[in-house]
Amino acid sequence: MGKQRRVQRKNAAMLDSDDTDSVSSASTSRSEQMMGTGGEDVQTDKESVLDQSLDALFEKRGSTREKALVAMIEGFSSNLPHEFVEKKFATMLHQCLNSIKKGSSKEVALASHAIGLLSLTAGPGKQAQEILEEAISPISEALKSRSDSSKIASLLDCLAVITFVGGNEAVETDKCMQIMWQVVHPKLGPNVVATKPSPPVIAAMVSAWSLLLTTMDGSTLDPKSWQGSISYLSTLLEKDDRSVRIVAGEALALIFEIGNLEKFSVQDVTHIQGLKAKILNQVRNLAVEAGGKGSAKKDLNNQRNTFRDILEFLEDGYSPETSVKIGGESLTTTTWCQLVQLNFIKRFLRGGFIKHMQENEFLHEVFDFTPKKSLHPGGDRVSGTEKRMYKSPNSALNKARTQYLNKQRMLSQASAS
Repeated sequence: MGKQRRVQRKNAAMLDSDDTDSVSSASTSRSEQMMGTGGEDVQTDKESVLDQSLDALFEKRGSTREKALVAMIEGFSSNLPHEFVEKKFATMLHQCLNSIKKGSSKEVALASHAIGLLSLTAGPGKQAQEILEEAISPISEALKSRSDSSKIASLLDCLAVITFVGGNEAVETDKCMQIMWQVVHPKLGPNVVATKPSPPVIAAMVSAWSLLLTTMDGSTLDPKSWQGSISYLSTLLEKDDRSVRIVAGEALALIFEIGNLEKFSVQDVTHIQGLKAKILNQVRNLAVEAGGKGSAKKDLNNQRNTFRDILEFLEDGYSPETSVKIGGESLTTTTWCQLVQLNFIKRFLRGGFIKHMQENEFLHEVFDFTPKKSLHPGGDRVSGTEKRMYKSPNSALNKARTQYLNKQRMLSQASAS
């Protein structure tokens, strides 16, 4: 045990400097040094950086842990370290959860992002389910602090990603959606102080909530949970913050695409028709809004384009079609459901989006995307049947995915015994 701690401290010391940039680029620079010795050595070097970062998460000094998390995020963004995940995902998960429980706001935000990347890299299965089961409680507790906007936004993003990957049951997903919703609408009690959420927190909550809504079947939603949500999102269209208006508009378009509007409003046809008319008028105004003083032109154009798409959808039923070039191939979306998923995953992965879309088979299935060439020629290929199981965001096919995974686990357990 003493020897292990000495190794951990030695590795941690390599990350314990005041130059944060040197940490974030550590895996890149060291990999470049190894390029002449072949791809296998590069892979080994990246794994060793992750090992050192993981060891540094045991250190008492918060700044050391923060820098280790930065290096770890870089490692998971520039590479998909499946072997590292297979061997050490539980250790990484528990150390990141410790950071969420005890760390500074910055450390919590970094650890949250690292856990989300860990889940996306692992893909659906036993590991992703364990990540979700272990992380729900500490994330839920950390969300109650209402302290720092970036910290809360990162926690919401993390909860969205790990539920998107590891959530198998509608009840489980609904529970996580309620945890998110309560960040903005807390259940008030004797020990709960009502605080006004900041625009970044509201935008993060609606974005995370919408991602999980894409995996739900409208007919199975519990109306007790979500009645009134359309009215709330409608009020957000009148907020000053443009990012809040945009995510609220996309969430409303998603709800109208899913249908079963009575689950999101009071069960009264006249009320729903009146609410839809009000939203239509709001959307029409936002689609042609003139720029105010100090308004960033890019943000304004983004808002206008988004609400023009929403208006066309509400009036004529046409969903926007988008296309993103990835390594010579086009990733196309044709529904609001797919667009919400793409926007969220792209924002979460940041600089690692292209790498993951080229190599992450879970994301290939989510978006029905096939890279131009396989970057893992020796790896297992997913069959056409499995692709069809994965590709739709509808919950019926999510259930098929779950049944498939359960069957595979049972076969594996049977062969092992």
